[in-house]
Amino acid sequence: MAEGRIIKALSGFYYVKSNDRIYSCKGRGVFRNRKITPLVGDFVEFEESNPGEGYIMEIKERTNELVRPPIANIDQAIIISSAASPDFSTLLLDRFLVLIESKEIEPVIFITKIDLVSEDERQKIEAYQDIYKNIGYAVELISSKQQDLLPELKHYFTDKISVFAGQSGVGKSTLLNVLKPSLLLKTAEISKSLGRGKHTTRHVELMQVNGGLVADTPGFSVLDFNEIEAEALSNCFPEMKEVQEYCKFRGCMHHKEPKCAVKDAVERNEIARFRYDHYLSFLEEIQSRKPRY
Repeated sequence: MAEGRIIKALSGFYYVKSNDRIYSCKGRGVFRNRKITPLVGDFVEFEESNPGEGYIMEIKERTNELVRPPIANIDQAIIISSAASPDFSTLLLDRFLVLIESKEIEPVIFITKIDLVSEDERQKIEAYQDIYKNIGYAVELISSKQQDLLPELKHYFTDKISVFAGQSGVGKSTLLNVLKPSLLLKTAEISKSLGRGKHTTRHVELMQVNGGLVADTPGFSVLDFNEIEAEALSNCFPEMKEVQEYCKFRGCMHHKEPKCAVKDAVERNEIARFRYDHYLSFLEEIQSRKPRY
């Protein structure tokens, strides 16, 4: 029995990397019976049946997993937002942040195409950058001039398993091509008629980039909170999580309750009002969803 990590899943085959060799493996029927699907990123035990081929016998416990893209054991999610085409949106960025925080994955924020906006617009985005940095997030503003990217970004990937997240058209594949030109990932122009990028990435694969592994994944278009309970939402906002123990009522939802430490922090400008407004909007969305049986 050997151990390795699934680095690619395609057409029912799982490509397991073990000691610098790649084995093409099938999952055992027992996984199907137990409704377990091996995921890219899984640590597994496998048995070699022929040279370079084998069967996955066991999947090790996961530290985390995502459904879209289907991937496990991620260290960090690099959220790609763009300053232009599509325009920068704190609402969309906060949706990604909440989803990633809910999975206990560390977010890193890259804002691309910063050279394509006016000076006024740039200053607004830099003000947002300061707010997110004060919360504790790493935030990089990235020019569309490719040669500017390399030195400042490489250290983010070393010894980490990273997943890229961001709406279509923000430049995820372009960024990976710059970080590792040998990948030659297909990039799509923004579809002008739809105002969004065409999906160019068809399967999940972990690739060696700057001393780490990166999954290139499709752009998300649906970002729902179906797996987040209303009571857990404030834990996905680190600046709220920090002060909520001082709320008068246990289980405070930071909405209509009196003597709420979160609302007090918003009034004192210690929590950005736009972040609190997004919290209320997400809370309403979660509370109004249909119950599942």
